[in-house]
Order: sequence, then C-alpha cells, then structure tokens
Amino acid sequence: MHDIVAKTDIRAGLLERRAIMTPEERAAAGRSLRDALLSAPEVEMAGTIAAYASIGTEPDTRSLLFALWKRGAYVLLPRLLPDGDLDWASYEGPDSLAPGPRGCLEPTEPPRGPGAVASADVVLTPAVAVDRAGMRLGRGGGSYDRALARVGPAILTVGLVYDAELVDELPSEPHDQRVRAAVTPSEGLVRFG
Repeated sequence: MHDIVAKTDIRAGLLERRAIMTPEERAAAGRSLRDALLSAPEVEMAGTIAAYASIGTEPDTRSLLFALWKRGAYVLLPRLLPDGDLDWASYEGPDSLAPGPRGCLEPTEPPRGPGAVASADVVLTPAVAVDRAGMRLGRGGGSYDRALARVGPAILTVGLVYDAELVDELPSEPHDQRVRAAVTPSEGLVRFG
C-alpha cells in the first residue's frame, strides 16, 4: 500500500511540474528526444517500431513519428481497449490519427491485436518517470505494463521523459515492467544494465 501512495504522490508532483513548462520548452525537449532516438543504432536498424502519439504535456512525439515513418520504418501505435489493454495499428502519417478514448490520438488503420507489439524491434513508451534501474512510472492504468510483458528480453524498450523525470529510484509493485533505456533531452539515450 505504501508504494501505491508513494507512486501517486510522485506522479502528481511530476505532472504538476510538466504543467508549468512552456510550449516552447516542451517542443525543444521533443526535438532533442527525436534526434537522440533517430541516431540510436537499434532505431536506425529497426524494421518495426512500436511508439505512441503524445498528448497534453507529454514530451512531443509528432515529429519523431513522422521521421520514423518517412524513413521507412513500420510504426505501430496503440489503441486503448475497453479493458485497458492496448491493441496496435499502423501509423500512416499525421492524417492517419483520430481522437480515441481519454484524449489519446489513435491510428485509424485496422487493428493488429494486442500481441502485435511483440513483433517490434524497438518499443517507445510514455512515462511520467523512469529510474536508473529501468523502473517506469506511468499514468497508473497498467496498459503499458501489459504491453511490455509481451516484449522479448532482447528488444530495446525506451521510456521518453523530461530531464527531471530520470530519477535515482522509484517505488515499484510486482506487476511493474522495467524499460531497458530512457531518453531525456539532456542525456540522450541512457541504457540500463
């Protein structure tokens, strides 16, 4: 119970910090994250990349998605299912997105099923924070914990966060899934042992 309360408090504080960032700060952070990811060897070589369309105060992924798609990568984006799990469908450019549940932008292409994430060579995940052991703090719904549980151990999984959101340690629960790296505007891609 203590970990759940701690996670709630940490999440609230970090989301509050995001809310006071200017649109220019968020855009600059998004460009830095995009550039760091596009130059990562695993991303350069990936045929299929599972990613997400950022919303609200999340680090901006729009230019990253477009760059990956223009590069010729097969980009999968999530579609939120009624049970909170994630289905996946292909991104076919900015016009292939439509509003979905909870303010998310979702691909309009046919769904490929929750297991489609397992075919990705790289998985990019939203995160409110990531610690230096790879523990990821999300929004609390568990959708990405379920998706990450389907991804093989050799696949690069990356949490996208602002600089202050890469922290030394986060509380965790048994169902929490780790990521193998984080990317921040200042540090770029940070891999975890």
